[in-house]
Amino acid sequence: MTVTRSTASFAVLLCGALLLAGCGAPAPSASPPEATRSLDNCGRKVEITGDGPRRAVSLNQGTTEILLSLGLADRMVGTATWTDPVMKGLEKANAGVPRLAKDNPSFEKVLEAEPDFVAASFASTLGRGGVASREQFEKLGVPTYLSPSDCVGKDNAGGGDGVRTEPLTMDTVYGEIRDLARIFGVEERGKDLTARLKARVAQAKAGVDASDVTLLYWFSDARSPYMAGCCGAPGVITRELGAKNVFDDTTEEWPQINWETVADRNPDLLVIGDLTRTAQTAESAAKKIEFLESNAVTRNMDAVRDKRYVLLSGQAMNPTIRTVEGLEQVAAALRAFGPSA
Repeated sequence: MTVTRSTASFAVLLCGALLLAGCGAPAPSASPPEATRSLDNCGRKVEITGDGPRRAVSLNQGTTEILLSLGLADRMVGTATWTDPVMKGLEKANAGVPRLAKDNPSFEKVLEAEPDFVAASFASTLGRGGVASREQFEKLGVPTYLSPSDCVGKDNAGGGDGVRTEPLTMDTVYGEIRDLARIFGVEERGKDLTARLKARVAQAKAGVDASDVTLLYWFSDARSPYMAGCCGAPGVITRELGAKNVFDDTTEEWPQINWETVADRNPDLLVIGDLTRTAQTAESAAKKIEFLESNAVTRNMDAVRDKRYVLLSGQAMNPTIRTVEGLEQVAAALRAFGPSA
C-alpha cells in the first residue's frame, strides 16, 4: 500500500503529540524462552524443552509399556520391537499408537514418523547393528533415552546380551519411570505408578519362603538355549523370593548353556518364557515344553517329570515394569507347588 506525503506527515505529528503516552516506547519484550530441563542418562545428557515430547517413538516394548502406563499414548507416534502382546489394561491405549515394526524398524522408517523424542530399552537397539545410534538421532535434533537397566551396573562392550557388574534391582526400573515422567512433565503419574508397583511386590512375596528352592529361567531357543544368569531381571525375582538360580555363578545376562549342564544342575522349578515372536527356535512355552519332555537329556529332570513349570511373558523376564508380573507369577507357583518344589 502506498503512503501519501500528507498521511505520513500526519503520522509524525500524531506520534509527537502522543509521545508522552508511549508512541515512542520500546516494543514489548519477546516471550521468555521455554524452560529446558536436563537429566543424565547412561553417560549422556538428555535435554527437554517446554512441557515435553509430543511425537515420541519407543523402540522396545519395555519403554512402550511404561509410556502407555503413564497415560502418554496421545503423545506417541510409533512403537517397535515386540516379543509379546501388550500388557493387560493397555490394549486400548496401545491400539491408537502406530506400530512401525514388530522387530527393529529402519532408521528411515522412524524418521518418517517425525519424532521429537526416541526411547529404547536396550543399548543394542540404539547402537551399532540396531535402529541407529543415539548420535545419529541427536545430530537431527532428536533427543534419545536409554533404559538405565541396560547401562547401570552393566557392561555391554562384549558380545551377547552383556554382563552385569552389579545386580539389577527394581529401584533402577523405578528410576526409569521417574525419568520418563519428568521428561514428559507428568511427575505425579510417575509417583503413582511406582507406588502401585511397590505395593504389588510387597504383596507377591509376603509369606513366601523359597530358601530351599532352585530355579532355572529359559528365555528362548532350543538348540543353544538362553538361560538367565545371576543378576538381571530374573535375579530380581529370585532374590525377592529368597530362592536360588542354578546359574547364579555367571554374570552374563543371558548365557547360552548346553542341555547337559542344565540337566546336571536339575532345578526344582523351570521358569519358561512364553514368547509370541519367531526369531529363535522354541519361542512359545508350548514348544519349549514339547522339547523338554521329548529330549533324551532333559526329559528325566525332576521338574520335567513333575511338570513344575511357570510360564512368563518375555517382558516379565526383561528388566521392565512387567518384572513385577513375573515376580507375582513365580510366587504363585511356589505357593501352588509347596515346599517340595
